[in-house]
Amino acid sequence: MSKYIYVKTSFEGFHSYPEAPTNVEFLRNEHRHIFHVKVYIEVHHNNRDIEFILFKRFLDNVIKELDRPLGSCEMISDQLYRQISRHYSDRKVIIDVSEDNENGSYIEYA
Repeated sequence: MSKYIYVKTSFEGFHSYPEAPTNVEFLRNEHRHIFHVKVYIEVHHNNRDIEFILFKRFLDNVIKELDRPLGSCEMISDQLYRQISRHYSDRKVIIDVSEDNENGSYIEYA
C-alpha cells in the first residue's frame, strides 16, 4: 500500500510555446495563465509524517524560484520535483500542473 498527502496551490505565470502547431500559432507568443498545482507526496504513517501547512509553504517557496519564463506544465512539474526530492528524499511524488485549471499534465515520480 502507498499513502500520500496532497497540497494544492496556484500562481500567475507567463510562458510561450515557440513550436506551436499552425492552428494554435497564437501560443508562440508569451501569454498569461493561472497555473494550478497539486502535489501528492508519499507518507509512511498516519500521523502527519509530513505536515500539510508546512509542505504547502515549502511548495509555494519553490514556485517563487521557478525559472522564468516558465516552460510547459511538464517542465514546471520537473522543476518542482527536483526541489521536492532534494528536501524530501526517497518518497514517491505525483505532480499535477494545469493551465487555468483546465488542461495540464500529471506525472508520477518514483
